[in-house]
Amino acid sequence: MMRILLFALSVVGLVGALMGCSSPARNETSEGEMRPATKPLVTPVPGIKTDIEYGTAGGESLKLDANTPDGDGPYPVVILVHGGGWHIGDKAALYHIPTEKLTAAKFTWFSVNYRLSSPTVHWPDCFEDVKTAIRWVKAHAAEYKGDPNRIALIGYSSGGHLVCLTATTADDDTRVQAVVGMSPPTDLEFDLVRRGGLSSSLQTLLNRPQAVDDEARKILHEMSAINHVKPGLPPFLLMEGDKDKSIPFQSTLNFQAKLKANGVACDFIVLKGAPHDIRHWKEFDPDFEQQYVDWLIKTIGNPTPSTRPS
Repeated sequence: MMRILLFALSVVGLVGALMGCSSPARNETSEGEMRPATKPLVTPVPGIKTDIEYGTAGGESLKLDANTPDGDGPYPVVILVHGGGWHIGDKAALYHIPTEKLTAAKFTWFSVNYRLSSPTVHWPDCFEDVKTAIRWVKAHAAEYKGDPNRIALIGYSSGGHLVCLTATTADDDTRVQAVVGMSPPTDLEFDLVRRGGLSSSLQTLLNRPQAVDDEARKILHEMSAINHVKPGLPPFLLMEGDKDKSIPFQSTLNFQAKLKANGVACDFIVLKGAPHDIRHWKEFDPDFEQQYVDWLIKTIGNPTPSTRPS
């Protein structure tokens, strides 16, 4: 009996020791007192999944990040398209669109990567990728508590070009309910004289020289959302700094005017003193992110009426 008791006590002690050694959540002080670890091994990001494949093209895996809100849903959906001159940028890093306020307001959102222009990747590859992402989101929105009938596109710079062009040329598979264009180049012919021809970014995207011939001008015309405006398009919100030196401010005003002339609702938030680079916009308007979230709530529905951020 004594042997059994001693054996049991030794097993308990061994298990206790092993549990103490394996615990990642606590540290032992010099006095032997246990306290919470000062830095967790993993920083959790509730509701966000990264690098989900939404398609393949040209031998490349196309990926997006997704946010699933807490609660039952279905929640309105936002698809975000980063900037970077069509040749750099990332869905969660360089020239991405801030998502903190969208997450707090309980939107289901998807931030997408697309093929970046290179010696082997040219127009319209990135455009086709954005349309593929929209189709994927419509098919899978419910898996992330999203409502496929309430989808908004948000794009910055080259991403703004892609979402505005997608929305103005959409068919049933890619039609959405709202669009936010942040410093979007919507008229690619407008700036040719100032730049002396194609910009370096457009040269890479189109695989063409700087000089503009009739063929290049025709391509630019077809790539410009302003030339596809018609009645029946979804509401637009445009945002741009009035000191933007990359996208002519007047071209964005022209795009708004053409939308309105065709009976399409279009608001324009001017960021006073702000340059083109979205990374500096908070310096000029700390609330710019909340402004487009408020517009989305008004346009495609309040996700959570009782918990809307103040």
